[in-house]
Amino acid sequence: KRYVKQSNTCNPDTGFIIGVTMGLFGLMVFIVITIFWGQLIIQKRKLNKVKQEYFRQHGGLLLFDRMKSDKGLAFTVYSLAELIHATDNFDNSRILGKGGHGTVYKGIIKNMPIAVKRCALVDDRQKKEFGQEMLILSQINHKNIVKLLGCCLEVEVPILVYEFVPHGTLFELIHGKNHALQISFNTLLRIAHEAAEGLCFLHSYASPPIIHGDVKTSNILLDDNYMAKVSDFGASILAPSDKEQFVTMVQENNLDAVLVSHVKGEESMELLRGLADLAKKCLDMC
Repeated sequence: KRYVKQSNTCNPDTGFIIGVTMGLFGLMVFIVITIFWGQLIIQKRKLNKVKQEYFRQHGGLLLFDRMKSDKGLAFTVYSLAELIHATDNFDNSRILGKGGHGTVYKGIIKNMPIAVKRCALVDDRQKKEFGQEMLILSQINHKNIVKLLGCCLEVEVPILVYEFVPHGTLFELIHGKNHALQISFNTLLRIAHEAAEGLCFLHSYASPPIIHGDVKTSNILLDDNYMAKVSDFGASILAPSDKEQFVTMVQENNLDAVLVSHVKGEESMELLRGLADLAKKCLDMC
């Protein structure tokens, strides 16, 4: 019998082709990965550039300069990532309220509850004045004004961070689910007086004075002790020196329609009209 010895070695040409193929495949994978990471780096640089431009537009450099010079300024410039994490990516379940000037979310940072306001669009004038106005608001410390804790400037429309006030608004207290509790007239009068104290501070003692511009029960928050805190400065302006620039619009003249029914039944209309007239005079320009 004749035996033929079979070789276990591969054909040299086949081995070469496999080697080249594997090499080309590896090269293609390397090129794809390089392009992918290159695109990520480019996009990240573009995003950072956009964030820096927004930061500059909104007066971030002015804020940082002031914060460096005034070590006692209790104000924080937050990153967008921090606020996204604090609000579960601005989840709808975190919404505290909505208004013409933005949406407010409840957030948690370092185990501390905060109120995060995503503002509505602002015009070019407001963008230029934003940093200066934030500096002024950040220095306001009054028990009847919601404290501004910080802001985020690396977005197209600035995000504001305020102290969290737990018991909702005066509007909800009067008209909400628990309105049947019939808050006493004395309590309502005390809350109104506290709100007036906050507005008086803004108008008379802030430097320069600040005109709130949107005073209503839904913009008056209540803390644990149902103490009033004026909020929502979206319509606020720095008081102009020329009084002719002021435009006020007092919507009272229908007192009977805005009074709570149990108050009308308990107090004399003469007293209530007197208080309403006093409130109207307080809003008239001197």
